[in-house]
Amino acid sequence: MVILTIIYVVAAVLLLFGAAIFVHEWGHYIVARKCGMKVEEFAIGFGKILWKREKDGILYTVRMIPAGGFVKLPQMLTSEAIEGKSGEEDAEPLPEISPWAKIAVAVAGPIMNIVFAVVLATVIYFVGLPEMVTPPVIGYLSEESPEYELGIREGDIVTKIDGVPIPSLEEVNKLTMLSLTNRFAVTFLRDRDEFTRVLTATPISPEMPLKILHLPPKYPPTVGRVTQGQAASEAGLQKDDKIVSLGGIPIGGREQLVDELQKNGDKATEITVHRNGEPVTMPITPRMIEGKVIIGVQFGHGPRVYIERHPGPTPWENISEVGSLMWRTLYALFHPKQTGVGVSDLSGPVGILAMLGAMVKTDYRLALNFLVLLNVNLAILNMLPIPVLDGGHTIMGLIEALFRRKIPVKIQEWSTTIFAVLLIGLMLYVTYHDVNSRLLEDKETGEPGIFIDMFNSDTEVQAPADPSPAASE
Repeated sequence: MVILTIIYVVAAVLLLFGAAIFVHEWGHYIVARKCGMKVEEFAIGFGKILWKREKDGILYTVRMIPAGGFVKLPQMLTSEAIEGKSGEEDAEPLPEISPWAKIAVAVAGPIMNIVFAVVLATVIYFVGLPEMVTPPVIGYLSEESPEYELGIREGDIVTKIDGVPIPSLEEVNKLTMLSLTNRFAVTFLRDRDEFTRVLTATPISPEMPLKILHLPPKYPPTVGRVTQGQAASEAGLQKDDKIVSLGGIPIGGREQLVDELQKNGDKATEITVHRNGEPVTMPITPRMIEGKVIIGVQFGHGPRVYIERHPGPTPWENISEVGSLMWRTLYALFHPKQTGVGVSDLSGPVGILAMLGAMVKTDYRLALNFLVLLNVNLAILNMLPIPVLDGGHTIMGLIEALFRRKIPVKIQEWSTTIFAVLLIGLMLYVTYHDVNSRLLEDKETGEPGIFIDMFNSDTEVQAPADPSPAASE
């Protein structure tokens, strides 16, 4: 069954990601044909050719690295900087094309991505969209914590941050991480009464400067991995167990479990877990290692709860939200001292494929919605005025049209090659961080990364008529 799930996820991811690339390159291709340009190749991906077919003098290929694509147009500088020269320097020169034709071909790809995003957003409006609403209920707080001293207690619900309604824990982290400030007016709900406290967000760790509010969620810690030879494996703890009590004390969060373990020390005690919906109690003897009490467990991600919204957001709402998120992300990226967001926090092709896979496994509508975001991002990023991107070709075309002079080929070749190398370097950099830090395992917390977690995540999609889920699922 797991093998079939993996095959389904991989096939769906390649199909959906390939569709975004295809519509972009098809935009270039169809406009180039309309403008009378010669098309040598229509390629999906880069690198070694896996499949090819030639028709009407055009080579159609699928290549090994699914990180983009290109349409090879000898009358424009397109993929030569990445794929090399075509080897036809001695062929008969082709007729010159107007700068307006070059501009039309360049902008056609991003335009097709926007059109595709609108089509997908329209489909989502009619089929509905699951929205993550993991309840923003506060879990255990240490009595020594600043939050506890401000009067915040376990069970309080976050309703607003700086006046902005907060529907889920995910929105709490998104808002604080992308903000330039580290102080937030947080509104809580307790017994139908609201109160507001000003909280300070701090970096997750010295190695991970992304800032968050230290408001632990209220749900039992889930076992992600058990270290062999340690107290947990000897006691019989298993992956996906939900730890609900230690020594008879109910456990409502990861921080509380850590605190109770330190209080207990290395004395024998009992630990109770929920396994397949049934309580299981077992004796456990924690160990003292380097002054810390250790049981040998790496925590898994908490539950993810979705409520189905039907109809879904309107196409305008959907695309506007994507644009707003992208703007906030770029703004945060250019203010790393205030936000802690850096280039290493971006996702490359590998990270995008992994996130798309996680969406596919949860609900196909989430995958379609992720494609809306991906297509809008492709359109905007491709229009940046950088040689090798569509925006660079557009700027070159405008320069030729305004000054009625062609940019020297050598200048175009050198600028395109330099920026192609920089772009490839950036992709390799973010891909390294994708694989090393996020896909397989979070180096800071030991939690499973996106790639592993997509097959083990505890998710639930509820119909809109269902009641809100309990905080401790």
